[in-house]
Amino acid sequence: MSAETLAAIAVALGAGWASGLNTYAAVLVLGVAQRLGFVALPQDLQVLSSPWVMGVAALLFALNFFADKIPYVDSINDALQTFVRIPAGFLLAYAAATGLSPEIAVIAGLLGGTLAVGTHVAKTGSRALINTSPEPFSNVAASFGEDVTVIGGLALAIAHPITFLCLLAVFVVLLIWMLPRLIRLALAPFRRLARGRQGP
Repeated sequence: MSAETLAAIAVALGAGWASGLNTYAAVLVLGVAQRLGFVALPQDLQVLSSPWVMGVAALLFALNFFADKIPYVDSINDALQTFVRIPAGFLLAYAAATGLSPEIAVIAGLLGGTLAVGTHVAKTGSRALINTSPEPFSNVAASFGEDVTVIGGLALAIAHPITFLCLLAVFVVLLIWMLPRLIRLALAPFRRLARGRQGP
């Protein structure tokens, strides 16, 4: 497999993985990287470097940035973002692999959407656990950590694709192992809300 193919696969899977944490940050990182010449995105993704696309992504990132740091508001935000992160993970991964072949692009899209589901569930579940703590600082720290992870992870996918793919494989193994508990944690706030409505 050529270095160019590995690089395209790393960017495709990295985009899907990052979308599950923060779609707007993923779009911004890829757009800035394309504009600065750090990566040559396929034709279908070069639109991400448009000032209009980057401007809207930056605005949505800012709104999500603040909502993501308020306890319980972040869980509601995560629930709403389900309808953004997972489809975006599929679309970004698919578009990033269109320069390889139609078959690889579809496979990359499916894997990217699946990775977006995984990171979204991991984020939602860990936030539900953090929200059981009465202080807000853990929420802020977790949110900053997720933003840095998205930026650093995509930068690694662009600069060192093999290293990124190896780390991504480790993440997938850990995620599969932790998935049942993460799903229970992700659903916990909604169960508490349902019990509260039913009364004592």
